[in-house]
Amino acid sequence: MSTIDQDLKLTLERVSASGIPIDLKNKITTRIHQLLNLKDSPTFLPEYDSMTRYVEWILALPWNVRTEDNLDINRAKEILDKNHHGLSEIKDRVLEYLSVMKLKRDKGEGAEVYRAPILCFVGLAGTGKTTIAISIAEAMGRKFVRIPFGGMGDALELRGQSRMHAEAEPGKVIKALRSAGSKNCVVLLDEIDRVTEQGRSSIMGVLVELLDPNQNKEYVDHYIDYPFDLSEVLFIATSNNTQTISTAVMDRLEPISMPSYSDNEKIAIAKNYMMPRVRKEAGIDEKMLVINDDVWPLLVRPFGFDAGMRTIERTLQGVARKVARMLVEGSITNVTLTKENFKEFVD
Repeated sequence: MSTIDQDLKLTLERVSASGIPIDLKNKITTRIHQLLNLKDSPTFLPEYDSMTRYVEWILALPWNVRTEDNLDINRAKEILDKNHHGLSEIKDRVLEYLSVMKLKRDKGEGAEVYRAPILCFVGLAGTGKTTIAISIAEAMGRKFVRIPFGGMGDALELRGQSRMHAEAEPGKVIKALRSAGSKNCVVLLDEIDRVTEQGRSSIMGVLVELLDPNQNKEYVDHYIDYPFDLSEVLFIATSNNTQTISTAVMDRLEPISMPSYSDNEKIAIAKNYMMPRVRKEAGIDEKMLVINDDVWPLLVRPFGFDAGMRTIERTLQGVARKVARMLVEGSITNVTLTKENFKEFVD
């Protein structure tokens, strides 16, 4: 028996033992048997390569794999408070949605129990839209994946290409499901307002299907060419504004405004949440880098106003890198940032 025969036989065994839908299993099995009868054809090797890639994708998808939800509201509140300063109104909204999911889970049966309103966090860059989505996934005990929409110009990037094309591959939705390894993961649709003008209408059309529980239970990717149930996925969207999002998509979203941070809020977040993480990432102990209280206002606005936290995060990371280098070179054993030496550490 040739190597290819052995590979196809092994593939048949893997397909047979898998948990993929029975009609899809039969479809693949029939196609493999057809391939075995075409070994002398000049098109055999391209067909073989195409089928092998396809089967690998099919077997890698979480058709029946899901994580168990943790809808303990007290635990969720602890995680949100641990990861985010303030935002009490937004935290309340998130806890309300989790409460609805818990009640539906306790009372319902089947896929209906997993459906929840689709949150869309709207705000300027750096205001915590992505991080609060990550916290929701953590609080629920679900896997988290992100699909970036910035610069997306074609709905095929979401929907995938037909296997008729030589370089075809699945779209970003199916890739996200494979990456998560769970059919009830949290999928962040990040910056859905930043798609290109040319592809906006077609992308919005796919989003309508993704966000509609009556349609996404049979979502068809062009490459997979078989319905995949997305009704258990918790979709969360983010947007800088809603002006360029179609009305049909907005009808399926629950927009929540993310406020800009005041300087005092930024200082509290930077001191209590951000700085410990920056130190850890740089391998610096707490005693090795101390920042005096009167320096924090200078760190918040080194280059002027910024609605979010990214500028101060980059500033702190730059300070930590400089301190790390000085520690490695042996020129210091610790640093205290003061108004007098501030300029030495902030570019």
